Order: sequence, then C-alpha cells, then structure tokens
Amino acid sequence: MAQPLVLTLSCTDRPGITARVTTFLFERDGNILEAQQFNDRESDAFFMRVEFDPGATPRDAIRADFAAVAEEYGMQWKLALRDRPRRVLIMVSRFDHCLADLLYRWRIGELPMEPVAIVSNHPREAIEHTYLGDIPFHHLPITRETKAQQEAQVRVIAEETDAELIVLARYMQILSDEQAAHFAGRCINIHHSFLPGFKGAKPYHQAYERGVKMIGASAHYVTADLDEGRSSIRTRKASATPIRPTNLSARAAISKAACWPKRFAFTSRSACSSTASARWSSAADQRRATRFAARAFSMSLSSFARLIT
Repeated sequence: MAQPLVLTLSCTDRPGITARVTTFLFERDGNILEAQQFNDRESDAFFMRVEFDPGATPRDAIRADFAAVAEEYGMQWKLALRDRPRRVLIMVSRFDHCLADLLYRWRIGELPMEPVAIVSNHPREAIEHTYLGDIPFHHLPITRETKAQQEAQVRVIAEETDAELIVLARYMQILSDEQAAHFAGRCINIHHSFLPGFKGAKPYHQAYERGVKMIGASAHYVTADLDEGRSSIRTRKASATPIRPTNLSARAAISKAACWPKRFAFTSRSACSSTASARWSSAADQRRATRFAARAFSMSLSSFARLIT
C-alpha cells in the first residue's frame, strides 16, 4: 500500500458532492480507507474528509486533476500525507508547564507534531527550566500600544515557518479580531468544558448553582468572539462528590477544579475561579488536588492529540 493521503474540503452544499469526490478517486485507482462528511444546515456549508490509498497514482497528479473539481464546486481544499507530523507554532507567556508537557509528549512520540517555533511575550529566561533544544524561540514583547505590530510579527513567523496550527499554551494575551480572523480554523485553545455556558471569574460557582455534575476539557478554535469558537473535541468526567462553595473543604474541592484550567490548559483567555488561591485544608486535600489536576490535564492532552491527527 502506498502512503495514505488525506483530502479535506469545504464548499457550499449541493447534491452530488460526495458522489463526485468518491468517483474521482475511484477513477484514479484510489481506495477509500475512511470518509466523513458533514452538512451545516445553518450556514449551508458542506465539509468532507477522505483518507485513501492512492495506489500507483502520484500525489501531484491527483492534486493537479482535483483542481478542476474544486473549481467546479468552489471548494477550499487540501491534500496531504496522512502520517506526516503537523507543523505547529506554540505561543506561551511566563508559565511554561503546558509548553513543557507538550514538548515532552512530542519527544516521546505521543503527539504527531513538528514544533517549528515558540513565540512568547516574555524573555527566554521566564521559561528557562524548559529544554527547547533547536526549536527557534522568538521574544515578542507586547503592550497596548504595540499589539498590532507584535501580532504582525507573529503572522510573519507563522508564514516563514509554514505553520499549520497555532497552539495557545498558556499564552496570556487575547488575540485581536484581526489576528483571530487571520488564523481562523488553525488556532486552538483548550480549557475547562464550562465555556461558553459559564463565563467570568467564577465558572465553577456558576456551574454549582445550576446543578452541573460534570467537569471536563474542551478544545475549540479561536474566533473573534471570546471563547465562543466551535468546540471540536470535548472530554468529561463526573464529579465524585458534591461541591458546596460555602465551606472551606468545598472551596478546596472547587480549587481542584479551578486550578487545572488555570495551571494546565492551553489558553489565552483564562477564566479560572478566584477560589484557586484558597488554602488547602489538609495535606490530603492537596494530594487529591494534584491527582485531579493531572487527570484533567491528561484529558486536555488527549483532546489535543485527537485534534491534530
């Protein structure tokens, strides 16, 4: 079997798109290994992802021939090797735990990515404990007055490195509307699963008041609407014990939930509960909180791994 290829496309919905694409592949001796399609009724948009074995047909020939089909249907499309690592630009601020875990999982082969650059609004010394190796590091400080210029530099770096995906690994800056639009569909944020339902400084308090018994991690694409991007992956776990914000032990329990998006999720729009700074009522509470945070972050990494493959 030749190296499998992945064809992704989107266009305005109309009858016959799936038949046209599959027939095109069949006529070139392509063998479909997996196919998914989706019709968004609200926007009348059609999305499709096809994984296939091209057989003896060269990839460049398939790409050249499919251009006519794409023009006929007005498609935005991409053809790439299935098993190639995705080129990822990572953005981080002065907390490097998310970055460190990403790089560790990449080095042991858990994440199929190729880090092409690390961009930070803080100097290299702020994350000196994390080994970057040969990955280029770019210090791009930002202020309210220089935000537009700094974001323009990020776009240049992304273009020069041919980055396919932008990951906000605890990057504590809100992207401008222009930046979010530029990276539309390829900039992801991972945080607790309560957004966009529960916003503000105390999402876990809000969730408790509404009787929510689930906690998890969501991966969504960054858009101009703060934390409103379409969720692509969501994982969840049930709460083992009731949460009562009115007492200290419950504040510790909420801290366990609130600390993990603040300390571990890849986000540029932190929405952690203010109770994250609460003192632990006992050493046992602290150990349980550490285990809870580790499980939640593992869920976040699982979301990320599934998103980029």
